[in-house]
Amino acid sequence: MTDNSQNGGSQNNGVSFGRDADTQPGKGPFIPKSPNEALRPERVPQPPRRSRKARSQLVIFLNFLMTMVVFVSVVAVAGFFYVMDSYQKPGPLVANTNFVVRSGAGLAEIANNLERNGIVSDARIYRYVTTTYLTDGQTLKAGEYEIKAGSSMKDITALLESGKSILYSVSFPEGLTVKQMFQRLAADTVLEGDLPTELPPEGSLRPDTYKFTRGTNRAEIVAQMRAAQERLIDQIWEKRDPDLPVETKEEFVTLASIVEKETGKDDERAHVASVFINRLNKGMRLQSDPTIIYGLFGGDGKPADRPIFQSDIRKETPYNTYVIRGLPPGPIANPGRAALEAVAHPWKTDDLYFVADGTGGHAFAKTLDEHNANVRRWRKIEAERAQTPPATLDVEPEVDPSANN
Repeated sequence: MTDNSQNGGSQNNGVSFGRDADTQPGKGPFIPKSPNEALRPERVPQPPRRSRKARSQLVIFLNFLMTMVVFVSVVAVAGFFYVMDSYQKPGPLVANTNFVVRSGAGLAEIANNLERNGIVSDARIYRYVTTTYLTDGQTLKAGEYEIKAGSSMKDITALLESGKSILYSVSFPEGLTVKQMFQRLAADTVLEGDLPTELPPEGSLRPDTYKFTRGTNRAEIVAQMRAAQERLIDQIWEKRDPDLPVETKEEFVTLASIVEKETGKDDERAHVASVFINRLNKGMRLQSDPTIIYGLFGGDGKPADRPIFQSDIRKETPYNTYVIRGLPPGPIANPGRAALEAVAHPWKTDDLYFVADGTGGHAFAKTLDEHNANVRRWRKIEAERAQTPPATLDVEPEVDPSANN
């Protein structure tokens, strides 16, 4: 009995174990499927429904707005890098060229002209970026500039902002008259504008080389020349020797203009000045040929083929120092620094005469006899040169400075 019960119990436990395995919660009994059913996809559960908050119009709009912000930001960043790259990379210019910025031109005009001349690739990029580059007080300056081949927009802006434009020059040698200087200014095609209608006083313009940019007004150069000469005269006049026989700056400039016209050699200007100083101190006539010429022809100057005749020496004019005593009423040319310095600090000599020596300089003498000997020597040189072909002659006839002594 006991053994059977135990065996039976064992069978019951075995059956119960199998039944429990097939009926576990959540699994259910195993039901065999046909091949078609096994191959059929199982049903996917439906996604959870969106909340009312997620479906609201405001959220949709904000999502769209954020998308647009991101999109615009990407485009803006890309555009910024493109614009800056265009501004800084080498430009389209294949050869150096000159570019003129007219006075009063605005940035838009400059940008359009740069593009029109093939110097920049895009006027709008140049205009807008340049606006950000220029800080307070910085401008693109008028003038003529040399743009190098391949210059970037950034390089061009730096050049135009620096004002380092192409400089031209006009030169005035020492000894020109005001009228002759005006003729040079009028003939310069780079300058613009009219000259002053009234000529400045003779001797008031400084001989020098003046640099300017294209489009500079002629009147500006005249004003610059006049101011420079006034400063120079004042500076030298203040340091002059105390015993000069000239009392005013005008007399000082007048004597310097005569020295300027008598010699072009730097090493003898002070010597020539000493001769005229000695003559003034002795009350002698200066007897300077250039004063005859100025009295006859004024600021126009003597024609190159016109000699000085004996009748010219005796002709009475306010400037003819063969006729008048002392200095003429005003300068006969515009003296340079060297002539002004020579009169302010003349050599200390006893010489009263000088005449050309045939080498471009002069022979000086203390007495009339010495001077006449120098004159005869000079006349002999003139006679020898007269026998050579005219094309080799380079000396204008001179009068005898000893006349009327």
